Amino acid sequence: MSKNKIDIIQSTFVPLNIENIDTDQIIPARFLKGTTRDGFGKNLFRDWRYEDDDELKPKASFVLNVPSYHGKILVAGANFGCGSSREHAAWAILDAGFTAVVSSFFADIFKNNALNNGVLPVTVSEAFLQKIFMQNSNALLTISLEKQTLTIDGTGDSESFYINPYKKECLLNGYDDIDYLLSIKEDIINYETHPA
Repeated sequence: MSKNKIDIIQSTFVPLNIENIDTDQIIPARFLKGTTRDGFGKNLFRDWRYEDDDELKPKASFVLNVPSYHGKILVAGANFGCGSSREHAAWAILDAGFTAVVSSFFADIFKNNALNNGVLPVTVSEAFLQKIFMQNSNALLTISLEKQTLTIDGTGDSESFYINPYKKECLLNGYDDIDYLLSIKEDIINYETHPA
């Protein structure tokens, strides 16, 4: 399934300055019954966002319920996405409108699930992460996937990040693994018919 192409993401951000956010906090296990990727965003951080399951009264203090915070970029504390392996965590983040997650460390399985589902995980240093958290709610961040940089627009501070070259190409072109293979179909045919 093709994803939206990602190149430049310029947006305000939602700061979630909490470390060790696990996948059960991102999307609680009781909401994993869906058979499609749609509809998970409403349950993103469900137990942190609402008082209880019955009334769904928003907790005013939780950042996703604070109107001044919004945007396509979620900025979180270290060790984001730890815990059990569930692709639904990436689905929930994407369905809630986030295109990128910034942290100083991602759990490997979450990072791979994010990349496979069109969410860009951006790993920055802890010092740079703290600079982002110090910005106000109107601050813009610019992520360039092509240049592999994240910039705080208001200050000009910038830092480079690493991404697997194959995953970078897939995100830039909106490819999943099948789309990528189809994009090099002629090369595969040529190799099969004329091996080196």
